[in-house]
Amino acid sequence: MGSERRDTIKYMTRYLVDFGALALLYGLVLFKRWRAKGRDVLLVNTLMYLYLSLVLYFTMMPVIASIPFVLNHRYVPMNLAPFIDVSMGRGDFFRQVALNIIMMMPFGFLFPLTQKGARQFSKTVLSCFLLSLGIELLQPFFNRSSDITDLITNSAGGVLGYVLYVIFRPVTVWILDHLCARKGER
Repeated sequence: MGSERRDTIKYMTRYLVDFGALALLYGLVLFKRWRAKGRDVLLVNTLMYLYLSLVLYFTMMPVIASIPFVLNHRYVPMNLAPFIDVSMGRGDFFRQVALNIIMMMPFGFLFPLTQKGARQFSKTVLSCFLLSLGIELLQPFFNRSSDITDLITNSAGGVLGYVLYVIFRPVTVWILDHLCARKGER
């Protein structure tokens, strides 16, 4: 039983190091910078930061504790056969697709809010694609699999998130404007 507890503590510590680094980055650098730009910028950028931290958690963490061991295993290239899991009957394919789409929807919604004057569909989808590509290319370094299907479904999630942004933009802008008006900002 003592061995299990030590393993659990060791496992949790690896993640706490990453979350500690993310918290320090936010607290010492980003919070001050975003707060100076207004409550609306602070809110939107903080939500994006928290969201990206969760994406990092689910796709690559622990990162810092893994760095010394990144090159200790063979790099397995990305599976380039899209949707092969369906034809081979591997895993819970539909659950994986749904989770990948859902995971990137907040990006498609929040990204246009973080980019003043950059609310174009193509910029949002390209940024979502590049984020997903970066994750997929880095995952094998952290002993995780990489798949073109994830890239496709993540991009689809970004598109759906952007559609939600367009639908809810008037309400979102009103909320952000109201938040600033309460403090006399803008």
